[in-house]
Amino acid sequence: MDQIVLDDVGSPEEHRAGARSLVYGLLCEALEFPDRERLPAIRDGSLARGLRQAIAAVDPGCVAGVDWDALGDAGADDDELAVEHTRLFEVGASGPPCALYGGLYGDARMKTMEEAVRFYNHFGLTLSEDPRELPDHLTTQLEFLHFLAFREAEALHAGLDASPYRRAQRDFVARHPGHWVPKLVKRLEQAKAGRFHAALFDAIARWLEREQRTLVAEVGPPPLS
Repeated sequence: MDQIVLDDVGSPEEHRAGARSLVYGLLCEALEFPDRERLPAIRDGSLARGLRQAIAAVDPGCVAGVDWDALGDAGADDDELAVEHTRLFEVGASGPPCALYGGLYGDARMKTMEEAVRFYNHFGLTLSEDPRELPDHLTTQLEFLHFLAFREAEALHAGLDASPYRRAQRDFVARHPGHWVPKLVKRLEQAKAGRFHAALFDAIARWLEREQRTLVAEVGPPPLS
């Protein structure tokens, strides 16, 4: 995953785009399966610290209210978070209680996936055969927003028009993760998710709400569908 080096960014606009790209990249990393290789970054606080610092670099107000201490709570043993992740997102008699696929939060999953694919293809992106890279998976969608913010920063650095990338971000957040992640957060509450996952998805939902509000302010409301 490409990363912006913030120290190399010139204008405030470039800096914000680069910082936002970094936030999306870190959110994708935080969503990875919490196996034993991932636990040290959780337990030593580096995951929470890095994500909090990146978000604060964009909008200090956006870190308020998140239980950052919970993002360092890996549980009493090395398998606790992995078991909880599996319970919430991967298994269930009629599917997992808190699926990470946006198309499952509406009545037309195929249409949702096709629309997401059109966004990806418009910017020259294709998906691999990995089932975790289905077009409506949360990680896939956040990686796309990471890519768009990265390209926005590149365009600004080159003195080019970055508004197409901003408009794409506005439209994609509104129609995809910004639309269904709040529903996922409610399901997590109903499933009595543990501290770590509750805090992580609270942070994600707050960030997406902030992005949607700010992008509309910058480039106007999305077109009526």
